[in-house]
Amino acid sequence: MNIIDTALADVKLLKPQVFKDGRGFFMETFRDGWFKENIADRTFVQENHSKSSKGVLRGLHYQTENTQGKLVRVVVGEVFDVAVDMREGSPTFGKWAGATLSAQNQYQLWIPEGFAHGFYVLSNTAELTYKCTDYYKPEAEQVLIWNDPAIGIGWPLQTAPLLSPKDLAGKTWAQAEKLRLTLSR
Repeated sequence: MNIIDTALADVKLLKPQVFKDGRGFFMETFRDGWFKENIADRTFVQENHSKSSKGVLRGLHYQTENTQGKLVRVVVGEVFDVAVDMREGSPTFGKWAGATLSAQNQYQLWIPEGFAHGFYVLSNTAELTYKCTDYYKPEAEQVLIWNDPAIGIGWPLQTAPLLSPKDLAGKTWAQAEKLRLTLSR
């Protein structure tokens, strides 16, 4: 697996080795020892699967308790995936990184604890799976508004995004609760 740096030092794009032939393909998407040695010494406790339609924007979500590191990959379609550093004291505090993840490019994105996460669907539909380092705690979930100019995310919008009421009511960067996490590998 190749590791590709992003604009945020702790957020990594992973490119698996894919073996293709006339029958299809095979790739290893996760190996615990390799991940702990090369990316982060974490244990995953939950895996989720999300399906969305074209133009849906989900996020930017994070938790103030049970903070979750996420290893995200797209199994159907294509999305623009984003992480925003919410960790006070971090050298990249308030900065964002984005990457196009698709079933075709087969990249994965590692988003450590302490980052808000969201994505915008570029294809007709998209399905994501993601492993989490802690359990979802709905009462600790926060939403950072997707379009705050203080953050300035360069979303590749094709149409006006479709958002849930929860995501429409997200807080601005100035209002959002920040995290006192400085986790490293």
